[in-house]
Formats: sequence, structure tokens, C-alpha cells
Amino acid sequence: MSLQNKKVAILATDGFEKSELFEPLKALKNENATVHIISVKEGEIKSWDGENWGETVAVDKLVENASESDYNALVLPGGVANPDLLRTHDDALDFIRDFFKSGKPVAAICHAPWLLVSAKVIENRKVTSYHSIKDDIVNAGAHWVDEEVVVDSGLVTSRNPDDLPAFIDKIIEEVKEGKHDDQVVNA
Repeated sequence: MSLQNKKVAILATDGFEKSELFEPLKALKNENATVHIISVKEGEIKSWDGENWGETVAVDKLVENASESDYNALVLPGGVANPDLLRTHDDALDFIRDFFKSGKPVAAICHAPWLLVSAKVIENRKVTSYHSIKDDIVNAGAHWVDEEVVVDSGLVTSRNPDDLPAFIDKIIEEVKEGKHDDQVVNA
């Protein structure tokens, strides 16, 4: 079974962890999903790769012009700068909140759960993240665990790039099971 006729949004900006965007992007496309890169800036966004800026990816749509109703799921790559920049943009936080309101799958890895904290959607959820933001997650009212991948009612979280295989498998599983697919319109 593939993800044909499924649409996934990846919300990111400059400073995303290279592998945490490109590996899910490749896997979702290999499953025949349509994937859009959504950002707060037009053109291209730059990855962070180890100690330096890395590969860029083209932005398909600005978040202010994107609608949750056009997608079956949302993926939030980490990196330190990426979620820290995005969490200051109301349109990005509203976009994330809309996925939670609809009950559609959301996947966040590494530092991306910072976005869930700022969007105020993490309370009473079981999640994992990069270990350095554990206190932020706990202080936002979530139950933090140190596990490779955690799924809580469609919310998929993982700790770091080493967890990508399990993270990607769970994203694909959640999109296949998808909630509210009948409400997704073609954009």
C-alpha cells in the first residue's frame, strides 16, 4: 500500500537539520505522496549539516498561504535554528494548531517539539525530543520519555537523526491510517 493521493506538508525554514527534512521527504515521495515544503520565506531554505550550512531545498508555499485542509499530515524537522525561528511566527503556529484541531497526524523530531510548546498543543501528551529541550517539554505539561519514537494519538515524536528510520516508518503508518482524509481538498 502506498501513499498515492496523500499530501504531506513539511514546515521548515533556514537551519533545519539536513537529514531530518531530506530523509522523510525522500521516503514520502518514494511512497508516492505529494509533499510540499512550507516556509515563512520564499525561494529556498538552507539546511544545517554538522558544523556548516548544507544543501538547500525549494519552498513550495508560504505558510500564510497554506491551509491544513489541503494536507493529510504535517512533518516538523528539527535542528536548533529552524524551530526557534518558526516559533516566533504566528502563521506557522496557527498552521500547526490547525492540524491538531483536525486530528491529522503531526510528526516532530529533535528540537521541533519546541514548536508544539509554542503552539500550546503538547500538554498531557506523551512525547520525546532532543534531550536538551526535555525541561521545556515537561514545563509545557507533557510527559517526556527517552525513546526512539513515540506515538500519542497521531503525534509522532523522535529524539535525533539516529531515530530517523523508526520516525519515518511511523510517519508513513500514520499517514496511511490517516484521519479526516475525506476532508482534504486538492490544492
